[in-house]
Amino acid sequence: MKSYPAGVPADVDFGQYGSVVALLEESFAKYRDKKAYVLIDKAMTYGDIDRLSAAFGAYLQGLGLKRNDRVAIQMPNVLQYPVAVAAVLRAGFIVVNVNPLYTARELAHQLKDSGASAIIVLENFAHALDKVIGETSVKHVVVASVGDLLGFPKGAVVNFVLRRVKKVVPTFSLPGSVRFNVAVAKGQRRTLERPEIRPDDVAVLQYTGGTTGVSKGAVLLHRTIIANLLASEAWMMPALERRPISGQLTFICALPLYHVFAFISCALLALRAGGLNVLIPNPRDIPATVKEMAKYRFHAIPAVNTLFNALADNPDFKKIDFSQLRIANGGGMAVQEAVAQKWLAVTGCPIVEGYGLSETSSGVTCNPTDSMAYTGTIGLPLPNVDIRIIDDAGNDVPPGAPGEIAIKGPQVMEGYWQRPDETAEAMTPDGYFKSGDIGTMDERGYIKLIDRKKDMIVVSGFNVYPNEIEAIVAAHPGVTEAAVIGVPDEHSGEAVMLFVVRRDPKLTSEDLLKYCKENLTGYKRPKHIEFRDSLPHTNVGKVLRKDLREEALRAMGKTMGRPA
Repeated sequence: MKSYPAGVPADVDFGQYGSVVALLEESFAKYRDKKAYVLIDKAMTYGDIDRLSAAFGAYLQGLGLKRNDRVAIQMPNVLQYPVAVAAVLRAGFIVVNVNPLYTARELAHQLKDSGASAIIVLENFAHALDKVIGETSVKHVVVASVGDLLGFPKGAVVNFVLRRVKKVVPTFSLPGSVRFNVAVAKGQRRTLERPEIRPDDVAVLQYTGGTTGVSKGAVLLHRTIIANLLASEAWMMPALERRPISGQLTFICALPLYHVFAFISCALLALRAGGLNVLIPNPRDIPATVKEMAKYRFHAIPAVNTLFNALADNPDFKKIDFSQLRIANGGGMAVQEAVAQKWLAVTGCPIVEGYGLSETSSGVTCNPTDSMAYTGTIGLPLPNVDIRIIDDAGNDVPPGAPGEIAIKGPQVMEGYWQRPDETAEAMTPDGYFKSGDIGTMDERGYIKLIDRKKDMIVVSGFNVYPNEIEAIVAAHPGVTEAAVIGVPDEHSGEAVMLFVVRRDPKLTSEDLLKYCKENLTGYKRPKHIEFRDSLPHTNVGKVLRKDLREEALRAMGKTMGRPA
């Protein structure tokens, strides 16, 4: 608590709202005429979301769905997303957030696992659903188009370009499906029934990324989400009080809203504060993202290391007016010091790194938002959060010693959906969630993230953490991005394998080996180096080490790069 910013409480009263719906409806009434979301210059007000979600929720109720039925939402950052989430929750159902880029196999797993009865899907991704819907319990399909809520003629033009010019809407056939605007129109002829929603009711099934295994549904209750949201709001305030903003609080929403980070830190946090979310549907298109950002004097941008890096490298990004930027919140993966320094030099606003998981309904630690420097840590436990650093036996380790980060608080999930054994395995006897991440905590309470427990490499008995090597290599001026995995080695048990995306095409393995020798002790140095044009990422921007490891193991019988 001594390290907390002035005015931030140890605990936040999350009992002031009985449900997420109560919070949504308060904001709909309080900020009715304010802009809530904007996409391609088309804005929706809080009143618009209220009206459209009530109609769409009434439509869903009219389908005969039962209380607590699961409704999947498979959309990127488009205007229908906040409408759909509010509709599903207000109607008394459970939101199942689905990655639009899932393959048919991944989609089938999530729909079957969740038992979803209905799905709202953007037409660009409906072809995957078409392939597997027969394997699932989905009975009702609502198909949305990007242009649905953009008005005429813009909406028609956008849909034509996406379908006929860019051809990014693959053919699909979903008999009995209903178009989003038709569903809303039908719902407008009904009245939304208002079920009693309690704090302990399930609000969202937030599926884990599946980066280390099978994707599981974290059960987030209404009170769980409220607790995280109000703690996040309390943590945000020092940045806004230190340098007050002008105009409506504006967030750049480049992270996908179906991901728990953006779901809390953009969708709900902005809504609670009467803010505006600038929707970026495809943040991988950096020039288009920068062009959109340049239209606004924005105050906050939650992002991951890869996005911060790509933006800071873009020449046009440097021309943006950053005079109102107060919070650059880094999460989702480790923020590298080289990237943080580059971002600060360009924007004048430091990256404030935090940490959270799907299982903790987003952030549970963060650096103080009024910080003005990169700390190399993931900060302090947020209000209501208790954290222990434990060994494999569940005992606390001394300050500064590495151990598994274990988390307790109202932000932690109820459990994994229909997986009691895995839920029990993930918890300590005294109710702490074992994160699977290795970290240290110093005497001030600041936590440093070292790496995923499953990604740790053991070289001749020494523990090697990929994050450390990746950060060192990424600081090389000739490197754009780096990833590290462990591969079997007959002499040392495991060896370090390094994948590099070059900024300098002349960079060689010899150059990197020399650089690593200067910066890393012997057992941490890569034994194999492979140059690539790109690395596999999740849609949030995390490097998929699992995919790299599988590829490397398949290729073990072939040459694997230059040995050190």
